[in-house]
Amino acid sequence: MGDPHRVGVIGLGVISRAYLDTLADHPEVDIVAVADLDASRSAEVAATIPGAEAMSVERLLARPDVQTVLNLTIPAAHADISLGTIDAGKNVYVEKPLAVTFPDGRSIIERAASAGVRVGCAPDTVLGTGTQTARAAIDGGLIGRPMSASAVMVTPGHERWHPNPDFYYAPGGGPLLDMGPYYISALIHLLGPVRSVTGAASRLRAERVIGSGPRTGQRIPVGVDTHLTGVLEHTNGALSTITTSFDGVRTTAAPIEVHGEGGTLAVPDPNYFDGEVRLFALGDTEWRALEPRAGYAKASRGIGLIDLIRAEDQRAPRADGEVALHVLDTMTSLLRSAADGQRIELTTVVERPEPVPLTPIEDWAAYRAS
Repeated sequence: MGDPHRVGVIGLGVISRAYLDTLADHPEVDIVAVADLDASRSAEVAATIPGAEAMSVERLLARPDVQTVLNLTIPAAHADISLGTIDAGKNVYVEKPLAVTFPDGRSIIERAASAGVRVGCAPDTVLGTGTQTARAAIDGGLIGRPMSASAVMVTPGHERWHPNPDFYYAPGGGPLLDMGPYYISALIHLLGPVRSVTGAASRLRAERVIGSGPRTGQRIPVGVDTHLTGVLEHTNGALSTITTSFDGVRTTAAPIEVHGEGGTLAVPDPNYFDGEVRLFALGDTEWRALEPRAGYAKASRGIGLIDLIRAEDQRAPRADGEVALHVLDTMTSLLRSAADGQRIELTTVVERPEPVPLTPIEDWAAYRAS
């Protein structure tokens, strides 16, 4: 193993803790700099990571020793930070979605290609044993030819637990752009890319009430649709239906089900890395659980960045910017379809990402000795 890959982190909000828990002590990663709009937060986080320095975004992007920037800013800032990173000649790995508009997402990918740097993007949960075991079952013929899938995400809204949920209900937010990347990325891994979409959307309330933290009880406006359902036509002919909602309470539906001529797979929640994959094959009398047979075992957020580092120039990262752009194309086309009432053909074409062989935790998370 060579020298650790030097990473700078921009954006130290709620999700950053999950990434830092994976990356801060990983032998292939050296977090050398952190930045946040809140300088005190930067200093606090830097103090927990040996060798890391708190600094401004501008200084971090100018540091010649930073090879890749982990962009964990709010969605509205994803494009500006990613483009600034690319212009500084560095790779970028960005939290989902790639951007809040398709033109911004396309600019990130095109500018990175021109600059000769790489783009990775969450979610990397689809690289865990849950989605990857389901993919291996499909590719292994356990359900025959796949014909359709359903994906369902229903929640009463993030304002119940998030202390600053405003951006979930501002343009660029909503359940589809927030949670859709998990489900659509999983469907692309399972069934391949999408050719066209048809969508419909609604919103239940004009405002939401914050339920936790120092702003408890404060009302915030809702500027986006909060329930969206749609049909995805995959290039292989399979049809997926997707529902994402901040207006429901609970559902008994499986997060994802895939139906084939010879059976059905119940796929675990793609918001998590693992979970039980269940098969009901033609002729069976009950569901049966499949042992993990593919994916990064016991993975955690940040494995996509590690996969990008390991990919080097030998292959595309599995949590790739091109895939994220296709996901963004799918989501923004669904929103346009819902607004215009018509079927929309996607403009992006992407290869199905490489599958992940079953990789024990000791093979990807060999931490430094304490």
